Amino acid sequence: MAKLLLKFQQTLLKEVPITQPVISVGRLPDNTVQLDNPAVSSYHAKIYWDRDHYAVEDNNSLNGTYVNQLRVTRHDLKDGDSILIGKHTLVFTSTGLEYIPGREGAPAVQAASPELPRVEQTLFLDTKQMKDMLADKTKQPAVSGTRASDAPAQEHRVPASPPGIGTLSALEGKTDQQHYLLTSKMNVIGKSAMASIKLKGWFAPQMAALISKTDKGYFIAASEKKIKVKVNGEAIAGQKSLSNGDTIEVAGVTMTFTLK
Repeated sequence: MAKLLLKFQQTLLKEVPITQPVISVGRLPDNTVQLDNPAVSSYHAKIYWDRDHYAVEDNNSLNGTYVNQLRVTRHDLKDGDSILIGKHTLVFTSTGLEYIPGREGAPAVQAASPELPRVEQTLFLDTKQMKDMLADKTKQPAVSGTRASDAPAQEHRVPASPPGIGTLSALEGKTDQQHYLLTSKMNVIGKSAMASIKLKGWFAPQMAALISKTDKGYFIAASEKKIKVKVNGEAIAGQKSLSNGDTIEVAGVTMTFTLK
């Protein structure tokens, strides 16, 4: 099982097994990994499963996210990678190819989700190590999805867009608005601060379902096995592709999916 080793300097604080589709890291208590430090942004970064590997993505944080001492916007993780957030380090460990429970064989779930709110001020981390890292950043662009040593050899490719932009319209149930435009690569349904389709009510799950946007179209899956998702009245297992006019039922909410 993949996991994160949370360290402060050389001290191991705890081990965090990666058992969810998305691991959020930040200062506020509703993050999966809370780093109670003023140098850490409210929702600083996220770690998620992307087709056949895990990736880390910075959430426009003030002090940045560093992998192996290099500031990144997004980075494909490999066993032993060291993620620096504020003054804490998360060491990613993995025994090999793994799948998130309930999502075996699923297409990619990518995490270019809407920017999460910063509800508290973040202090700038003014240390020599961080200054040196920021100085390095001015000499080269942030790496997205690769190691620095691999970057020059990789060809930049722009992925194809799916046919049309998906929208969700709420028909029944409690949501924060009636219509949603699915422009992100990963759209979370739930009442979490990370959700782009927000559910309301005491018993609404933090994360109910995920809608991913790929070059082949849109796909929906439950966030975990115990949550039931129906498409056109039929319960789904794993991921299911969405077609224009499909009706989605999850967590007491009914929505219709359309392509524009």
